[in-house]
Amino acid sequence: MTNTFDKFLTFLFYRKSLALFLLLAPLLIWLGVVYLGSLFTLLIQSFFSIDSFSGVIKREFTLESYYDLFRQSTNWDIIIRTSTMAFTVTLVSAIIAFPIAYFMAMNAGPKLKPILYLGVMLPLWSSYLVKVYSWKLIMAKEGILTWCLERLGLLHVLDAILALPVIGGSSLSFSYIGMFLVFVYIWLPYMILPIQASLERIPKSLLEASSDLGGGPTQTFRKVILPLAFPGVVAGSIFTFSLTLGDYIIPTIIGNSSYFIGMAVYTHQGTAGNIPLAAAFSVVPIVIMMVYLSIAKRLGAFDAL
Repeated sequence: MTNTFDKFLTFLFYRKSLALFLLLAPLLIWLGVVYLGSLFTLLIQSFFSIDSFSGVIKREFTLESYYDLFRQSTNWDIIIRTSTMAFTVTLVSAIIAFPIAYFMAMNAGPKLKPILYLGVMLPLWSSYLVKVYSWKLIMAKEGILTWCLERLGLLHVLDAILALPVIGGSSLSFSYIGMFLVFVYIWLPYMILPIQASLERIPKSLLEASSDLGGGPTQTFRKVILPLAFPGVVAGSIFTFSLTLGDYIIPTIIGNSSYFIGMAVYTHQGTAGNIPLAAAFSVVPIVIMMVYLSIAKRLGAFDAL
């Protein structure tokens, strides 16, 4: 038995392409059947329609679901609302994450850096739902945030913010502002880590060369550090943008009753039972992310992953 196994290993050693194929075959089968297969099934379902009288799915090729999707202004509002929130969360996450990642990569010592890594990754170890419900309690009208602002005499500031049209609400937990804060908190680590990895790969010799040539800290940052770290920012934005775009739990728990794409898909598939329209709605974020990824690839984001 051992000799047979050794001969088999020797056979594979001289046929590296076959060995690589055998190693990757289980993963490729899994991706092909489970991931790509489910996406293909979703795409096929979007070309069916539902009978308005009986509610039965008509398995005939038609664009009726896409017509129903794009002819209603409420669906356009959902797409624009979700895309705007995803873009805003991504932008603010990048602004907050860059200084943190810069300090971790450029200034933190060997003893402090593991502690900072732990601080960034620790929220990822707790339950997603626990974090969201915790924020709902914190931002509630009788929550600890309101209590702290009242003790500091700053409650009028919160009231002024909540009085803003569109983004305000009865409390932070029932407003777009509160939803935005939770999104940034949940996805911020996914922005920090790619930027930090990109900054770590910047050769220190380039910074020294910039200093030797008379470049000040601001000029070195603008001309050397930021261009080299930008692919890491774009790489992090892939995570924050896509995760915000497809999330339906945070908009369900935090915020008002305004629909986001994930909530619309869940409602059409579950409550309404309109699977073709839900599938057509699911194609929208896929198309948006395909465009986004093509732009990110041109900006060198995949090199920073």
